[in-house]
Amino acid sequence: MESKILQIAGDASFRKFYRIILKKKSKIIVIAEKEKYKNLIAYSSINKFLKKNRIYTPELYTHNFSKGLIVIEDFGNTSFYKEINKKKNKLLVYKRLVDLLLKIQKIKPKSKIPNIAGGHHLVEKYSNKYLFQESDLFFDWYLPLFLSKKRALNIKIKSKKILQKLYNNLNFPNSCFVHRDYHAQNLMKVGKKIGIIDSQDALIGNPTYDLLSLIDDVRIKTSTKLKSQIYKYFLKKTLKIYRDNSNKFLEDLNTLSVQRSLKIIGIFSRLFKRDKKNRYLKFIPYTWQLLESRMKGEIFLELKKILDINIPKKIRRKIIKK
Repeated sequence: MESKILQIAGDASFRKFYRIILKKKSKIIVIAEKEKYKNLIAYSSINKFLKKNRIYTPELYTHNFSKGLIVIEDFGNTSFYKEINKKKNKLLVYKRLVDLLLKIQKIKPKSKIPNIAGGHHLVEKYSNKYLFQESDLFFDWYLPLFLSKKRALNIKIKSKKILQKLYNNLNFPNSCFVHRDYHAQNLMKVGKKIGIIDSQDALIGNPTYDLLSLIDDVRIKTSTKLKSQIYKYFLKKTLKIYRDNSNKFLEDLNTLSVQRSLKIIGIFSRLFKRDKKNRYLKFIPYTWQLLESRMKGEIFLELKKILDINIPKKIRRKIIKK
């Protein structure tokens, strides 16, 4: 059998992916045109760290960082996004993903891990610096699609003061490994195992973040009931300190879900405006619904008011024209 090289679907990053098939084996070639450190070195280093802690990540076969490529293990095409969509009992699937998350959160996080390029990779904390960098995307890329730059800037200035209070009042410290994109499309079904991909952005962060990424997945519309069941299952099996302070835990989850939804709306808008990638626009209306559902507590009254005044629902529910 001759070898084949097939380009496979990419993601929202600057990477390209190819599947090389030789006999009955296949491998993935990852080519990074930009952000080579993050997409190649950080990615490979974090994968190695997770693998050392018995989390199934792609093995690195070979690399050529100067040319911007790595060759890694092929996890196939079956993500848990497909599994969830085809299963009637979705909760059973989510329980497996929560169990894996609980296992990841038992890992003792390290601020420095061996860098496969010969040094160390710094795993930073999910500080306010990062939280603001992400939520700023909403104001910098989404609002200017339909508001003047001056008005968008004014909303950003007012909102950042409100968000500052929310971020400062998070109850739990940045104390556990956070994948930072823990959703069904990054969790692969590999035989009976669950493989994790896209771990290059990992940080040390809040224990609610990866959980809310799974529950409030913008690509999968789930009922309020199912979201609650997933949350309760996690809480039942997690550390006692989180159960004993469940109100504070939920408050953190809501705050960071709001932050993440702002980030995602901003990222999808940037992909459209800057990178000419239109396929993510369809997810923005549902992301707005998730954002609204998490802003029901008293702590969100100020933020909700400023968003309601400036962004009516007819805009939120409308898919941006390409």
